[in-house]
Amino acid sequence: MIQKSSTINDVARLAGVSKRTVSRVINGSLSVGDSTRVRVEKIIAELNYSPNTQARGLASSRSYLLGLIYDNPDALYLDDVQRGVLEICSTLGYELVVHPCRYRSETLVQDCLNFINRSKLDGVIVLPPVSELESLAEALKDAGRPYVRLTSVAIDEAKHIVVSDDRSAAAEMARYFAQLGHQDIAFISGPQRYKSSTERMEGFKLGLSAYGIALKAERVLEGNNTYETGIECARSLLSQSPLPTAIFANNDQMAAGVLKVAHQMGIAIPEQLSVAGFDDNLLASRVIPALTTIRRPVRQMAQLATTKMIMVIEQNDKAAQQVAAKVAPTLVVRESTAKAATALPS
Repeated sequence: MIQKSSTINDVARLAGVSKRTVSRVINGSLSVGDSTRVRVEKIIAELNYSPNTQARGLASSRSYLLGLIYDNPDALYLDDVQRGVLEICSTLGYELVVHPCRYRSETLVQDCLNFINRSKLDGVIVLPPVSELESLAEALKDAGRPYVRLTSVAIDEAKHIVVSDDRSAAAEMARYFAQLGHQDIAFISGPQRYKSSTERMEGFKLGLSAYGIALKAERVLEGNNTYETGIECARSLLSQSPLPTAIFANNDQMAAGVLKVAHQMGIAIPEQLSVAGFDDNLLASRVIPALTTIRRPVRQMAQLATTKMIMVIEQNDKAAQQVAAKVAPTLVVRESTAKAATALPS
């Protein structure tokens, strides 16, 4: 004989609450008192009750689906973001749907709206550089679609953003280089159309200026945040005479490209050339020598964004405003940097 599965009615009856209260507990609502929540969760565990997502959606007019919109070539960054989002989703009973897009596409905004409507999403998290597009944010607001943006600048209300203070972090890297005695420093920027790239460059310049150091125009090259463009920029910088004593790259991927070129050219890291990156992804600690970098708490940012998103979906805007909207990246010193050596001969 097949045992009948428990229902939400069974949970409500045994816990002495309404079905609506049971539903709120299941959906992670913050409006349920702690004692009630504990009682309902105890009954749910005893009955081994597990509502499916579709049934929950029908009962609450929600899909319990969140979207992730991105255009970023860094697979390690995306993996960290998804892990952070899923940690919160799994706790609160949501699922994640990802949507790659083309940042420079003329139809990007409409494509994103179509994705949201087609997938019946409750809300979306938008990653840089797509998150920097005001046209998309305005379209989401006009359509009444909840969203949270990961950015490097406070460009929206607190409930809609989680900001990484990249400017201050880049300034910290500049101070570190200056305190090591480096004067002739090169910088490989990311695409200047991205706010994150301009924030890091401006922060780095500001940090150096405090020590009376200026970035020379010929020491600044623009990459595309990829390993390949890191190699291209490094070949150009390391063909100059005299050579710089230190190179700071906009991200770890490009910094790894610098390490490769230095190795090919017989330039010792860090004895002859110091190299640093930004992000502290998995690659940074695995290259040889291990990379000095800025650790951006990507997973934490993703968790904060997801928490805000679900609060906005539940129309708890006040609570969403109170969740941290800014995180501080930190300097991580490893083996690829050292005190400045005398400028290398050509």
